[in-house]
Amino acid sequence: MVNKILKAPEGPPSDVERIKDESNYLRGTLGETMLDRISSGISEDDNRLMKFHGSYLQDDRDLRNERQKQKLEPAYQFMLRVRTPGGVSTPEQWLVMDDLAQKYGNGTLKLTTRQAFQMHGILKWNMKKTIQEIHASLLDTIAACGDVNRNVMCNPNPYQSEVHAEVFEWSKKLSDYLLPRTRAYHELWLDEEKVISTPEVEEEVEPMYGPLYLPRKFKIGVAVPPSNDIDVYSQDLGFIAILEDEKLVGFNVAIGGGMGMTHGDKTTYPQLAKVIGFCRPDQILEVAEKVITIQRDYGNRSVRKNARFKYTVDRLGLETVKEELENRLGWSLDEAKSYHFDHNGDRYGWEKGVKGKWHFTLFVQGGRIADFEDYKLMTGLREIAKVHSGDFRLTANQNLIIANVSTQKKKQISDLIEQYGLTDGKHYSALRRSSLACVSLPTCGLAMAEAERYLPVLVEKIEAIVDENGLRDKEITIRMTGCPNGCARPALGEIAFIGKAPGKYNMYLGAAFDGSRLSKMYRENISEEEILNELRVLLPRYAKEREEGEHFGDFVIRAGVIEAVTDGTNFHA
Repeated sequence: MVNKILKAPEGPPSDVERIKDESNYLRGTLGETMLDRISSGISEDDNRLMKFHGSYLQDDRDLRNERQKQKLEPAYQFMLRVRTPGGVSTPEQWLVMDDLAQKYGNGTLKLTTRQAFQMHGILKWNMKKTIQEIHASLLDTIAACGDVNRNVMCNPNPYQSEVHAEVFEWSKKLSDYLLPRTRAYHELWLDEEKVISTPEVEEEVEPMYGPLYLPRKFKIGVAVPPSNDIDVYSQDLGFIAILEDEKLVGFNVAIGGGMGMTHGDKTTYPQLAKVIGFCRPDQILEVAEKVITIQRDYGNRSVRKNARFKYTVDRLGLETVKEELENRLGWSLDEAKSYHFDHNGDRYGWEKGVKGKWHFTLFVQGGRIADFEDYKLMTGLREIAKVHSGDFRLTANQNLIIANVSTQKKKQISDLIEQYGLTDGKHYSALRRSSLACVSLPTCGLAMAEAERYLPVLVEKIEAIVDENGLRDKEITIRMTGCPNGCARPALGEIAFIGKAPGKYNMYLGAAFDGSRLSKMYRENISEEEILNELRVLLPRYAKEREEGEHFGDFVIRAGVIEAVTDGTNFHA
């Protein structure tokens, strides 16, 4: 095989590249804009830069039409994403997040599919105070969004606590090592004095990213088999922990995954990362840096919808990218080691770990921490955080682990769980416990249809079919997003719905239960009634015809309902 020539696609740079180029390392005019009280919004240029600082300007789309009628500007507000590598936070940090959501946000917290906190509804004039209080808790929002490496995911597994602690430390090191070096965040939000000196040299300011940063976002995840809860194959760069005699010996390296696509554009598609070799733990930072520099140098800076690393890998070729990586490293990756995944969900309820510690995995529907009329989830967790001496772990499935509970504290925390009715989800169907949804409406500007607010309603109707067919305790992953950007990783759901228009979804089937195979479109632009009609046929067939231990995603392929997707490049075939 002849390796392809290493070069970036030709074409004029996108407008976002201009914004980054003119921004003076992510400063732009944000300082002046955030002081302007005439409008509660900011310019599009500044909003592009705001992402690098961990925030998006949004508006309440439920109010948009009414405000237009009244000739008012949209109800602008900011979403703020807090970087929590591996999803671990202290009880003290949890209480700060809770307090900020009440004071400055919409009174709720969102646990994201990348193990981060999101706060919605923050007004422009409260942004600086909010970020400063986050910083005081030893958390930050740097690089939670933008064309840089995002929050590093890590299996929150409390059942192998010693291994988790080691893997988590490497995840934190990755997160810190790959942060942008510009002081723009500290100057704009934390009132750090700008050092007046000679003109900044780009190699000194951003030695890895350079002045233009990356062509698009970059995502890293670290998985610990047999659990693939972080969906390691969906990452631009995945590390798969390899254990020998219960000790971490290194990581398999996988490159080129990603979920996003654009409706109607077959040059865009979800893709799974592919394993290219193995490295020792002490090599992980260098591997990550060199992979990122390949994307920096050869990614598409002209067409953003084709700018993710998966397209760079597919365009240049896997072997070419691996060869370039090893050239930049100055050494070769070892041959990949064997491993096995068997699921990508969470285990709920109490589990005992090592050193006498206990862990309780809480089911959080849609990842939304709030006080509902008949379920005081937010209050209950606040009271637990006040007495908890361990930590909290946000899972990639939008759930929460109350982790490292001592035997002495277990009864007190169990009593609070019972008092507030906090649930391990075991009284729900396995389908509901395996559900995942992005935020979508009313705050996401990209949403074409509902997701978080609607999926529980749809699941309730599907549960009637599930119950009729004796499948209540059968885990089937079901995912929904309001647009094709893929935040809830729908292309890895055994049943998935991607919003196409209000009340209409594309329906996908056939992903693998362990996250190792993409789904395929089964029906296009269908309504709720059409969805239910399809499942009234498929689920009874699965109940009657499935083989021992066969998962739904495997069944629909074996039964000829849908063809298996063997690679993202034939996703639309």
